[in-house]
Amino acid sequence: MSDRPPLIGICGRVLSFADEGRRDAFSSSQPYSRAVAKAGGLPVLLPPLPTAPQQVHTYLDRLGGLLLPGGGDVEPHRYGQQPTTDALYGMVGLHDEFDLALVHAAIERDLPVLAICRGMQVLNVSQGGTLVQDLESCGETGEGHWMNEHPVDIVDGSKLADAVGTTHLRHCYSVHHQGLDRLGEGIVPVAHDEHGLIEAVEYEGASWVVGVQWHPEDTIGVEAGQLGLFQEFIRRSTAHTAG
Repeated sequence: MSDRPPLIGICGRVLSFADEGRRDAFSSSQPYSRAVAKAGGLPVLLPPLPTAPQQVHTYLDRLGGLLLPGGGDVEPHRYGQQPTTDALYGMVGLHDEFDLALVHAAIERDLPVLAICRGMQVLNVSQGGTLVQDLESCGETGEGHWMNEHPVDIVDGSKLADAVGTTHLRHCYSVHHQGLDRLGEGIVPVAHDEHGLIEAVEYEGASWVVGVQWHPEDTIGVEAGQLGLFQEFIRRSTAHTAG
């Protein structure tokens, strides 16, 4: 197996500045890259250029793994719905196109994927699933999931449980108002919160595709299992790179 760290592609976001004197930028939240690096990977930003959705295979040819990060909401039409709430925010069509194209191509080539927050929702939508557009306004329990830590219970024997080394995590930091509704084909729930909300999934048609609704990158210094998730992701990505 190669000693070189695997390249981990992190989907970028377009950051727009309000004042006319500054140009738009491509960005990625720093904790994702720090967590990847701490676990032994080499993070690289995948900028969502207008042509990027047509170039995903060229991107993935160079990667050992793909990280689908958080971000704004997925446009409802991506899962066959119209907007049903005013709580939707941060929707960017190019982000959806790029993320969906990347996850489709990654699954096609059995590339390891770690999908976080919005990323887990993108994963579900990519396989024909749907989302609860707003947990509170749809009558679902979203209490404690906006900028808050909470525990989750994990299915024993799942890839997630093996990665984090336990079936119970205490420090799961969440920033989301949506959740999974109808599960996509091959999407299997492997973790829930105390109210039964789906907190993690795996795609059963791939070697290692794991999605979590919380942000493990934010508590890697607090709970060993959060870092363990990134370490297993990097281990899988290293093996994929080695072929």
